[in-house]
Amino acid sequence: MAYILILNGPNLNLLGRREPEIYGSQTLSDINDSLKSAFPEAGLRFAQHNGEGELIEALHTAGFDPDCRGIAFNAGAFTHYSYAIADAIAAIPAPVVEVHMSNVHAREEFRHTSVIAPVCRGTIAGFGANSYHLAVAAILAL
Repeated sequence: MAYILILNGPNLNLLGRREPEIYGSQTLSDINDSLKSAFPEAGLRFAQHNGEGELIEALHTAGFDPDCRGIAFNAGAFTHYSYAIADAIAAIPAPVVEVHMSNVHAREEFRHTSVIAPVCRGTIAGFGANSYHLAVAAILAL
């Protein structure tokens, strides 16, 4: 059965408690539940890992699965410096949409550069939890 993987990186398990003025009060579970309700036909799967290696394994597994329609990926801080994750995205045939809840370009200078953006199908940032909804809609439209 076709599915879309919603993949979250480090510290996103702390949503709802971590800097709510930036990330809002919704937990990751709340966001996942809202995605399941909004896109019941998408066969969504969810994963969150704080470790770089675990994220790379998740990308490899889903990215080469012919049933995977795409990956909505919030890499957290790995976005800005993980060439290993960028290489993993470049290696897989499944399209990856980079997701950020905050507008990274309105934040600290180091957040302005994404080393994964060049190997992603697109980037969605700055719409809070709705960034995930926009990413799923984009993947479904591919």
